[in-house]
Amino acid sequence: MKALRNALLFLPLLVASYGVAPLAAAQAYPMKPIRLIVPYPPGGANDNIARPLVHKLTENFGVQVILENRGGGGALIGADIVAKASPDGYTLLFCSTATQATSPQLFKKVPYHPIKDFEPIVLLATTPILAVVTNKLAVTTLNDLVAAAKAAPGKLSYASGGPGSVSHLSVEIFKMMAGIDLLHVPYKGGGDAMNDTISGRIDLQINSAPSVAPHVKSGRLKALALARSARWPDLPNVPTFAESGWPQYEANGWYGLCAPAKTPRAVIAKLHRESVNVVTSADFKERLTLLVADPVGSTPQEFAAYIRNEYDKYGKVIKATGARAD
Repeated sequence: MKALRNALLFLPLLVASYGVAPLAAAQAYPMKPIRLIVPYPPGGANDNIARPLVHKLTENFGVQVILENRGGGGALIGADIVAKASPDGYTLLFCSTATQATSPQLFKKVPYHPIKDFEPIVLLATTPILAVVTNKLAVTTLNDLVAAAKAAPGKLSYASGGPGSVSHLSVEIFKMMAGIDLLHVPYKGGGDAMNDTISGRIDLQINSAPSVAPHVKSGRLKALALARSARWPDLPNVPTFAESGWPQYEANGWYGLCAPAKTPRAVIAKLHRESVNVVTSADFKERLTLLVADPVGSTPQEFAAYIRNEYDKYGKVIKATGARAD
């Protein structure tokens, strides 16, 4: 009986010790290198934002943050690595529209759940969508385009980088909104799609601004409207969708940080704080401007709500179009 009483006396201390150890580890975080999985091959827009982020986080944390490209499977392969990683803050995902909103609804077999298997940390930046047409098409405004499409249903063509790509779904969102019919011409990649739009074989694209803005600046394409709250300083003559009479149109590319589900809140808080410090730094903002991207720096709660909204928004479009990636 005495032994039992002694055991009961020590039980609260034992229970408390189990809570103290993870808390202490979270407070000491990070104590070793951090892996940031970028679920794309090197050299793309994700890489261009992730690399300066990694450099700045390494400086801020005092431990190495290692960028690891794990492309393939519509970004599902890299995202799945993080979903199944230990929830300790040492394996993170450079998450995006594809990993959390589109690819999980475009593929039949998805190895993770985009909402349940991740802890959102911060929405880092967004890239606006830009509507462009070939110089051979006699339209100069977004409403001109809508009128031309309604006058000849299914005749005007638009290029995309393939079913489910940003350049596909961005147009489909506008088609549904404007009540127009356009001919979808999917390509295996953005390069050929862009070349055929510039040549006039394809009439238009609604694509990420970093992909098409250089061709607008060079005069090889005409810009009709930009999906942004205000005009882009480098394209001051291009109106926004809202200015063009379509304030409800909402589509963009975005980049953020996500951790595996059940990562300690204290770790998430540290990652969020240091990430926001990067996003608000002058040199990182300058880098984003060169990439035609806007800094954000949301809270984890705001980012979680944003991801759910993106998942629902693209889910409706994917269902309506029957788009599949496999």
